[in-house]
Amino acid sequence: MDPNQKFENRLIHEKSPYLLQHAHNPVDWHAWGEEVFSLAAAADKPVLLSIGYSTCHWCHVMADESFSDPAVAEIMNRAFFCIKLDREERPDIDHIYITAVSALNGSAGWPLNVFLTPDGRPFFGGTYFPPAGRPGLPSWKDVLLHIERAWNDPETKKKILASSTALTDVLKQHLSSRAGPPVNGQQANDMQLIAGAVKVLADNYDNNFGGFSRAPKFPMPPTLSFLLTAARLGRIQKIEPRMGQAALDMVRHTLKTMADGGIFDQVGGGFHRYATDERWHLPHFEKMLYDNAQLASVYLDAQDLIDDPWPSEKAAEILDYMVRDLMRPEGGFYSAEDADSYPGKPGVGHKKEGAFYGWRLSDVQSALPRQDADIMAYHFGLEPDGNVRHDPSGEFGGINVPFCAHTLAETAARFALSEEEAGRILSRGRDILFAERNRRPRPHLDDKILTSWNGLALTALSKGFLVLGREKYLEGARKTAAFIHENLYDEATGNLRRRWRDGEAGIDGLAEDYIFLVQGLLDLYRAGLDPDHLAWALEISDRFYNLFYDNMSGSCFAVADGHDRHLLFRPADETDNVLPSVSSTAVLAFQRLAALTGSARYEQAAGRLLARARAGLEQHPVSAPLMLAALGNRLAGHNRIVVFGNLTDAVTGAMIQAARSNAAVGNDVLLIDGPAAIDTLGPHIPDILSYVPGDNRPAAWVCAGHTCHPPVSDPDKVRRLLSVNGKD
Repeated sequence: MDPNQKFENRLIHEKSPYLLQHAHNPVDWHAWGEEVFSLAAAADKPVLLSIGYSTCHWCHVMADESFSDPAVAEIMNRAFFCIKLDREERPDIDHIYITAVSALNGSAGWPLNVFLTPDGRPFFGGTYFPPAGRPGLPSWKDVLLHIERAWNDPETKKKILASSTALTDVLKQHLSSRAGPPVNGQQANDMQLIAGAVKVLADNYDNNFGGFSRAPKFPMPPTLSFLLTAARLGRIQKIEPRMGQAALDMVRHTLKTMADGGIFDQVGGGFHRYATDERWHLPHFEKMLYDNAQLASVYLDAQDLIDDPWPSEKAAEILDYMVRDLMRPEGGFYSAEDADSYPGKPGVGHKKEGAFYGWRLSDVQSALPRQDADIMAYHFGLEPDGNVRHDPSGEFGGINVPFCAHTLAETAARFALSEEEAGRILSRGRDILFAERNRRPRPHLDDKILTSWNGLALTALSKGFLVLGREKYLEGARKTAAFIHENLYDEATGNLRRRWRDGEAGIDGLAEDYIFLVQGLLDLYRAGLDPDHLAWALEISDRFYNLFYDNMSGSCFAVADGHDRHLLFRPADETDNVLPSVSSTAVLAFQRLAALTGSARYEQAAGRLLARARAGLEQHPVSAPLMLAALGNRLAGHNRIVVFGNLTDAVTGAMIQAARSNAAVGNDVLLIDGPAAIDTLGPHIPDILSYVPGDNRPAAWVCAGHTCHPPVSDPDKVRRLLSVNGKD
């Protein structure tokens, strides 16, 4: 029996899988809320805020080493009021305090351990602390005792309070107001900003293995999406063609090296979170919904620019993984799978990172016929002593992480086979290894459902249907939208909830929940043309506009006013990272909403957000790559194709297909297929009746900006008009 099971703290009543993982620590953990801050203020004790997530490897390590130790817990309980926070449930809180620790130390990560005054101001923090001190890294126990002594010394405490106030002021200035005056008093034009950002990325590009750093390497989907926009401008609009080619070369090379690396699960599909080495080989093995949803979208968008089927084939493997392993049968996607799992029987011994995914060559040889095993070993770089060269943990001796060491052509030539036959053997071998792997203990599944991440999944599935034509993706998106509508949306108020787990919705929706869902519903409408999805997107976007958009400053806040009185301040969200920022996503969504509805309000809001962002982009061109993508969309223009007619009519269907022929570049179809669509969309689109022809025959209007061409009823004419508008 685990000795920790004799303890039970108040986290036992929480829904977060991460908090529940700590419910049997001897630490007297509190959840974030009114009670803990009131207790800390009454006792005049500092607060220890420990932030992580349920699939975080080093969070598990620190929990096992320190938070499960009764002697350490005794110090924590005596000297502090201790809070456990799931960063995925409350990214607004995490954003403030990880920025604070970065300001104090130069870097930060998870687990994030931050010491606060009783009113929440940070004064010290770090990430992982070991149980015994190392050169340059004190033990966790020493940190606790040092801070306890400092707080109890009146003179030192005065300094702590003063420094916490100063740090909070800096954080507030940094996170709630990022705009500034133009550099040198002059503004670069849109194309100069985009070309400048491409140059910055090119200067930092790894020409050998792709990506924009050495190690560790994160995929960074927003950056890749921006490069696709720049490449499209260069190719389609004939603007800065050399810039466009440079952008395409970088994104194509990065997508290919990532897809061939160990960061991609070569046996079961889907991307791990990041690579610990520069070659994309040894990953940190957790799998996140948000990574996979975004990367599927990027690969699908790339297919439009790459004359080879591998981008969409890779996207299909990602989507199939998501639907198979992360999706509830009734709709809705779970959040993540852990990096760690049991290497033997479930519950026996200690979990080990990558245990589910690694292979000994002997295991492969036992599972497959000899020649098939040799072919698999050659293609996927499997070696008798293991293929992990960069192994800082020392845990992967003798273990192979499959990667594409040789191309299909090289593999076929090596074994004197046709490429078709070699491909069949590799596919068969993967299926056998996949079945063999599924006999192992699976990694922990974080089964909470987050509205924002599910919005990203809606986008990925909808694009998957449009590019690949697979109905299961559209059906999965429809089920997921229905699940969110039923379980996380209040029709009476228009409010969203952020998290659903175990039959219960909780946490008021954050800005990212609203705007990621709006973007996902717009993509779902583009794919399925159900007017209810567009109407819902418009309702939520109105709620987002009222709760989070500040028309005076032209910025978007991460939380609604009054969301949490213990939040130090109301942060803006303007920097793209592994997730898109709220502001960037809002601009992209507002541009589409303005085009679809003709709404001046959304057109003006998009312009205000872009104007606010310009100065920051001039100083730091790649801080918000999706904001630059929005600038690119403005240069390229956005087509609205209004189609009148019934979906069962062949001419109507052909015109819709013509309008979708280049779905990745911003064409949005508005379908008016009868009185029901007019009734549903009429309140949001005032001029909808102007697109009903007098003879009720199928017709299409191709519109750019506020100008529409006369209606046509020929799919080829739709294509030609789109070509005139620079989209084909």
